[in-house]
Amino acid sequence: MDKLFFDLRPTHNPNRWYMPLSSAVCVGPPGNMFMFGGVGLASAIAALQGTTGRPLVWATAQYLSYAKPDSVVDLDVWTPVAGKYNTQARVIGHVGDREIFTVNAALGERPSELSQQWLEMPQAPRPEDCDVAEHWRGTGEGLHTRIEVRMAKGRYGNDRIGNPEPDGRSLLWIRPREPIVIDAPMLAVMADFVPSGVGNALGANAGGNSLDNTIRIRRVVPTEWVLADIRIHGVHGGFAHGAMYLFSQEGELMATASQSLIVRVRGGKDEK
Repeated sequence: MDKLFFDLRPTHNPNRWYMPLSSAVCVGPPGNMFMFGGVGLASAIAALQGTTGRPLVWATAQYLSYAKPDSVVDLDVWTPVAGKYNTQARVIGHVGDREIFTVNAALGERPSELSQQWLEMPQAPRPEDCDVAEHWRGTGEGLHTRIEVRMAKGRYGNDRIGNPEPDGRSLLWIRPREPIVIDAPMLAVMADFVPSGVGNALGANAGGNSLDNTIRIRRVVPTEWVLADIRIHGVHGGFAHGAMYLFSQEGELMATASQSLIVRVRGGKDEK
């Protein structure tokens, strides 16, 4: 198994894995950090692939609670249906008796010569021609210090304030700062950047807490950078809904993702 972005470890039971949490996979203010939602989905994907020996087709996570640094998340893998080519499975991630997330998924690969994509990568400047996007909290510890983001369209961090994006769309080049292979789990971490598009769309220092995250894998290819095409579809009643399309540098559509979240405006009445 390639080096992962998080510290997922096997046990003597092939259906149980565990993940010690450090601030390196967490977000939030000092003293109140919590596991990044994408890490929960990504760790479940890695556990599912490790248990079944099959590649991911799709996975959807429902986030139920928060896990704090220095706790340990146990991941229990269930495979109620395993056919010739695909497996239907689920993962329950919990800290002690407290359930943190639930992931449902399908894994497998069928023999087929068909491989085509109709969704094209949008025109975007190369990563080296884009400005580095600093997280609005600035430098420090946490997951955002381990991922490099460059803006190809839209605004990120404090630059968003007072500058709403008319089409609610942003393009981010994303890569891990460490020598980590971009695979299905790493794409799941990146897919949880959908909330960053809310602030860009609204022109505010806004984001949110994920309620869910769904990722669908088309074809993962070697790439240094991933272009994340984020589209916020709408905001209403305190919730936002959006999608992401993840492309390799050469334009290969690797995955699609979608998400719903609780909208948080920092410094506003919606912040809790």
